[in-house]
Amino acid sequence: MSGTGATPQNSHEPKDSKFKQQALPAWQPILTAGTVLPTFFVIGVAFIPIGVGLMYFSNQVKEVIVDYTQCANAAGDDCSKVIESYVDGFPNKCTCDLEIAAEDIGDVDWEGQVFLYYGLTNFYQNHRRYVKSRDDKQLFGDLKSNTEDCSPFLRNNASKVYAPCGAIANSLFNDSIVLQYQSADNWEDVKVTGRGIAWESDKQYKFKNPVEDGSPAALQKAFEDAGTVKPMDWQKNIWDLDKTDPKNNGFLNEDLIVWMRTAALPNFRKLYRKLVKEGEFETGLPSSNKYRLHIEYNYKVVQFSGTKSVIMSTTSLLGGKNPFLGIAYIVVGCICFLMGVIFLFIHLRFGRTTQEMMNIGPRSQYNSN
Repeated sequence: MSGTGATPQNSHEPKDSKFKQQALPAWQPILTAGTVLPTFFVIGVAFIPIGVGLMYFSNQVKEVIVDYTQCANAAGDDCSKVIESYVDGFPNKCTCDLEIAAEDIGDVDWEGQVFLYYGLTNFYQNHRRYVKSRDDKQLFGDLKSNTEDCSPFLRNNASKVYAPCGAIANSLFNDSIVLQYQSADNWEDVKVTGRGIAWESDKQYKFKNPVEDGSPAALQKAFEDAGTVKPMDWQKNIWDLDKTDPKNNGFLNEDLIVWMRTAALPNFRKLYRKLVKEGEFETGLPSSNKYRLHIEYNYKVVQFSGTKSVIMSTTSLLGGKNPFLGIAYIVVGCICFLMGVIFLFIHLRFGRTTQEMMNIGPRSQYNSN
């Protein structure tokens, strides 16, 4: 001990500075009528026009939602029940046609890019075990990877690995949706594309085919040489997912990539196709045509009390149709403005000045009446 007042060498006492001793000058706002009332009015005046603007942009979006959970085929049979029976290990085929009402399309042409989505309800893609049930190394082209996270959708009874493995891939949405328009007495397909519907970052950093040559023949050889098989509930092989575009197969199939990005909520929609802007559809979707949806019904949802729908939609400067944000801004703005008016009346009728409040003492009279 060098002295009684010395600080121990290993002491954890902070240095005697204003910052370390929390003695810096501080500013504490005093909530008075002069500071609170302008805040309410500024929020009200700012939020209401913002909400009106958001509502305007949302109303500019054209959108049609067609539920086809219980759609019937040409014989009048419910497709959800037709596919419950199997032939040669595969569900029975069922197709249905649903005409889109003219009033849903409207009298104004759908200008700009038109998107087709499929929507599912009561499907919990956010379940922890479901979200984990995937093999990211396999999806990036390593067919030798076989993580146990994919179990029980990892191997078949012959111990061959599923590619892609896991519950997410096994439950891939496999309905075929075709938008058609009436030309004379015939129904013609509206040209759409399945390219450009997935995130570029996903295609670049998360998914990769095992061979550079993405042709179906090269992919088939690579997957078969690795001893892998298609998931148990798939009706197509991984190299044959898109017959119209040979380059859109394997792990780089954009429908697969979109599906593998799991939804946060049980009711969701995922991008399915984009309208190809050419010919009479150069500027969008003409309202003068009559439209219908031709659907190959494969995906089961009735078993878990879910529903399926097709959504046709345009976009605005702020994205898709979503009136909630505009309504929220308007409601909050109106509440703040109303509260400002009420507090202003209370202040003018019963309030005191700031100087009077500062001069209040033990002998001050609080009630002047």
